[in-house]
Amino acid sequence: MIDLPVVEKRKKRPDWLRVKLPIGENYKKVRNLVDKYQLHTICQSGNCPNMGECWGAGTATFMILGNVCTRSCSFCAVKTGRPPEYDEGEPERVAEAIALMQVKHAVLTSVNRDELKDRGAEIWYQTVRAVKEKSPETTIETLIPDVRSTWSALERMISAGQEVVSHNMETVERLYRLVRPQAKYQRSLDQIQRTKDYGKRTKSGIMVGLGETRDEVLQIMEDLVAHGCDVMTIGQYLQPTKMHMEVAEFIHPDTFEFYKEEGYKMGFDFVESAPLVRSSYHAERHI
Repeated sequence: MIDLPVVEKRKKRPDWLRVKLPIGENYKKVRNLVDKYQLHTICQSGNCPNMGECWGAGTATFMILGNVCTRSCSFCAVKTGRPPEYDEGEPERVAEAIALMQVKHAVLTSVNRDELKDRGAEIWYQTVRAVKEKSPETTIETLIPDVRSTWSALERMISAGQEVVSHNMETVERLYRLVRPQAKYQRSLDQIQRTKDYGKRTKSGIMVGLGETRDEVLQIMEDLVAHGCDVMTIGQYLQPTKMHMEVAEFIHPDTFEFYKEEGYKMGFDFVESAPLVRSSYHAERHI
């Protein structure tokens, strides 16, 4: 069993991490569509702080293959366990909802489905194709899980016509056993490299405030550039529940700006770096 870092006193969030409550007609419209089509969103399952802003703008990140993950990452609010059988009708429902929302850029993600031989690749493929058929003008970003070196599954996932393929590293190499105990640092880098070699626009994201050093952040940025990553996102880790890993530090906005400047110097095409940034935040800009 892995011991998680203990912070003696629960830290108070600084002012720069305050967000507005979700309100407005667009927010209600998106909520109604999600409920009507029995869809899952990472906005809800991941307790995203930007849900009010994004849903208020009429956008959402849809999570396919259910809402139960086979991984047990110490930072993530998504349920962990043995998932039920996946819903073969899900691709059409997701595509219908995106068409009704009339979004110009859609983001799709999923839980890990390690128990499936193809890691859920076929549902990934069918969902992207269904969205493209119903909304041919909509561009798509897919935030895909670690396929555990099942490269045939990766190829199927990314061959459906999406414009951007993202896979999050989440944290620096030293903290992988604490943060992503069932993942491997080099394996995720290899997945990004193979995605780039396939000809896709690549993207990855990390959280800071988990106990990493500034040099370690710069190292993972260099590693990502070396493995063909085009776009990077950096945001503040926020503890979703008392059962999850605690925040080690709230990173000042000036440090996020420093990482952004360094990222451009290293050669990234686009860098989103700010306290409330999440991997799908302002995703339309990354196209």
